[in-house]
Amino acid sequence: MGILRRYLFSWSKSEVKVFDSDVLVLGSGIAGLYTAIKASQHFQVTVLTKKKIEESNTEHAQGGIAVAIDEADSPALHLEDTLRAGAGLCDPLTVRILVEEGPPCVEELMGMGAQFDRQNGALAFTREGAHSQRRVLHAQGDATGWEIERALVAKVKESPNVTAFEGRFVVDLLENDQRDIVGALVLNEETGELEGHLANAVVLATGGVGQVYRFTTNPSVATGDGMAIALRAGADLMDMEFVQFHPTALLIPNAPRFLISEAVRGEGAHLINAAGLRFMESVPGKELASRDIVARKIWQEMNRGPVYLDFRPIGKERILERFPSIYQTCLNYGVDVLTTPLPVAPAAHYMMGGVATNSFGETSLPHLYAAGECACNGVHGANRLASNSLLDGLVFGARIVEKMGDKIEGKRPSWEEVLCPNGALSVPRTEMNGFIKQSNDRGLRNQIQDLMWNSVGILRNEVGLEKATELLMAWESDNLSMHCVDDFETANMLAVGGIIAQAAKDRLESRGAHNRTDYPLKLDEPWQKHSLQCKEGFYVRYVPVSGDD
Repeated sequence: MGILRRYLFSWSKSEVKVFDSDVLVLGSGIAGLYTAIKASQHFQVTVLTKKKIEESNTEHAQGGIAVAIDEADSPALHLEDTLRAGAGLCDPLTVRILVEEGPPCVEELMGMGAQFDRQNGALAFTREGAHSQRRVLHAQGDATGWEIERALVAKVKESPNVTAFEGRFVVDLLENDQRDIVGALVLNEETGELEGHLANAVVLATGGVGQVYRFTTNPSVATGDGMAIALRAGADLMDMEFVQFHPTALLIPNAPRFLISEAVRGEGAHLINAAGLRFMESVPGKELASRDIVARKIWQEMNRGPVYLDFRPIGKERILERFPSIYQTCLNYGVDVLTTPLPVAPAAHYMMGGVATNSFGETSLPHLYAAGECACNGVHGANRLASNSLLDGLVFGARIVEKMGDKIEGKRPSWEEVLCPNGALSVPRTEMNGFIKQSNDRGLRNQIQDLMWNSVGILRNEVGLEKATELLMAWESDNLSMHCVDDFETANMLAVGGIIAQAAKDRLESRGAHNRTDYPLKLDEPWQKHSLQCKEGFYVRYVPVSGDD
């Protein structure tokens, strides 16, 4: 791949409206909002969100949040399950932090108003794939993410030290001549004007990359923007070959790939083929094997015919109690899961890789932190354990605030010290002196999504990966139009797609969510190591799995 440009487009400092605060948080999912709330106890905080503050991957999380607080469970057991699912690439120290610091974070979340389901007055837990215990908290049956987002948004809105701006697209990170990150260049989508948001500390919490693939459970905002802007600024990305495909997404013509929670299988649903036979019987763990195993098994079975998720073994009363949203959504698309097996297929769901950080969320760039799905600290390894993602956002968001408290100085960055490219804006402007609202041409985006799905998907090989890297490099070298947010997102998807494809091409083994049909074995020697990439050619280098910071 070529060397990425530093900025998406040329811009002039004189045309930018400037804001400042102590801490700038980019993103409004669980990682972003929890970090903002914790930081607001000591600092003035700005939160920028791409669309509405409630819109993120967190809102769509159905299954729940995994935490070892039940009497029959322990952090040690949670640690074992996470390491086992991660296929040898989890950093043990980081996982220990997750499972031991998770319980007090969840207690604090409940103190902020999040209400989880209870049974006979006690917290109710369910079990999901690759968990040895029932340790997954849930809310309103299958609306856990919505409930957590509701509580955090309410807390943010009542905080006098947090200012939230909606409809802000982060174009690029800003730096000074010392290469310190000092803020972000932002497009106000309502006015079409550029804004410069300066801060002593910048936290990326921008979510995942699902939209890079043709079929995904992620919302439309998940275009890999945070990873792309960090990459352009010079940050390292880690383990980008490891994309998790959720085994069970709705497969109905003209319907989105709506997530069917793993908790459905945890409550007893069966995977069956067109003949009505269970095909997971011979697999250790059966329907509750780790996600990578179940997704591949479904993919292989689909070569012989359709695959269905049969809710009926759960029982009608329990289905309606635990999965009211899933039940109603499927009914809206013509399937009554009380009586009829549901057609399902895998879809892109979660990025285990991301902006490389240590266990305090520090990236390779000064004053830039990252948390949640856009970050990679080694906690998920090659395959994330179900429902660990929400806990990840809480624990490492809190640790970012702990670390930045020692580093933030009183003086905020000034606009005068910000570096910018030479020249004026080289993009079309409207009469409002802004960018045009929306592109009419999404051809390149569609090509990226199809290429990634077909060549860098669940099953990979040298031929497909070589094709993907060559095409993505050719498209990247073209002069992409930069007229609107659609174009900015497409450029980010192209950069992130190229990184994923290159990392997948270079890893000559199968491990966790990365499966090479031409290299089918997991090879600890020499491949039990993390991949690292930066923008200079997307060249892949490797570092050992470690618990050290």
